[in-house]
Amino acid sequence: MEREDQILEKLSEIASKLDEQNILQKAVLTFGEACKYLDVSASHLYKLTSTKQIPHFCPQGKKLYFRRDEIDAWLQRNRQAAADEIDKLATDYIIRNKRS
Repeated sequence: MEREDQILEKLSEIASKLDEQNILQKAVLTFGEACKYLDVSASHLYKLTSTKQIPHFCPQGKKLYFRRDEIDAWLQRNRQAAADEIDKLATDYIIRNKRS
């Protein structure tokens, strides 16, 4: 009995991994797929769409769709520079704007 439970658990893991791979292959995601892709709850994604904070499509007024490349671009906005990048920019600025 325990062996069967382990087999079922492994099969469930494999099915989950296949779903993830299918999402990565698609150009257009459904609402549920976008939730999985972004790892957010449905209510949070609804909030993002209703406040127009995330790019999405609603072709017939009900179902929501998302382009994966637009989601990736949305995720990568507002990049925060690392401390060493900031230090280099500050040093470059001081060197360029050195008073004589």
